[in-house]
Amino acid sequence: MNDSDAIVLFSGGQDSTTCLAWALDRFAHVETIGFDYRQRHRVELDVRPVVLNAFRERFPNWAGQLGGDHLIDVAVLSQVSETSLTRDVEIAMQANGLPNTFVPGRNLLFMTFAAAVAYRRGAKHIVTGVCETDYSGYPDCRDDTMKAMQLALNLGMDTRFVVHTPLMWIDKAETWRLARRLGGDELVNLIRDETHTCYHGDRTHHHEWGWGCGQCPACELRAEGYRQFTTLPATPLPTMEASGP
Repeated sequence: MNDSDAIVLFSGGQDSTTCLAWALDRFAHVETIGFDYRQRHRVELDVRPVVLNAFRERFPNWAGQLGGDHLIDVAVLSQVSETSLTRDVEIAMQANGLPNTFVPGRNLLFMTFAAAVAYRRGAKHIVTGVCETDYSGYPDCRDDTMKAMQLALNLGMDTRFVVHTPLMWIDKAETWRLARRLGGDELVNLIRDETHTCYHGDRTHHHEWGWGCGQCPACELRAEGYRQFTTLPATPLPTMEASGP
């Protein structure tokens, strides 16, 4: 394992773009991985190369560190899921208290494939944008889940991966502020104008916080975070390091 190499789970959204900048600020060589699971908001797959090219063009200090991109076809996930992200159904709360935007096993599968690519590429670090502070209650975004995944991956692959979750304990407003600290207004503008987070895949409505329908849970979180980012004073950041090796 190369201690200076990292793999970033990169969807093309706000959180993963911020995590990509976080990784580029720390590691000498960074590669990205994304997943096509026939998601309803497939437009995120279209913006991924746009955002990656923008990193190379707008941030020359990082351009040399940004390596290859890996897009993995995991269509089987949509075949075993009955969710509003994999079916054309209305977003709603379920009897178990989780929204039907929760895709069971998604992050577990993504982390496993990311680790498999990291193993092949010799990268020690895996960076993901999961968050337990400002999220929809997904159990596979929790800190305990990521710690357990790190342990399972290291045991199952007999290696010493380090899983990093830079956003775990910060809300969306602090995610915007982190982006500005890492890449200035240029990165904030890139996230606002090029990334995609809307669950409905809406790229026809542009708001001050970015593209989206403005009504789904992902848009509401992003919009409220941006409002706080632009109007409220910043609060001290908690420690953002991930689970240890």
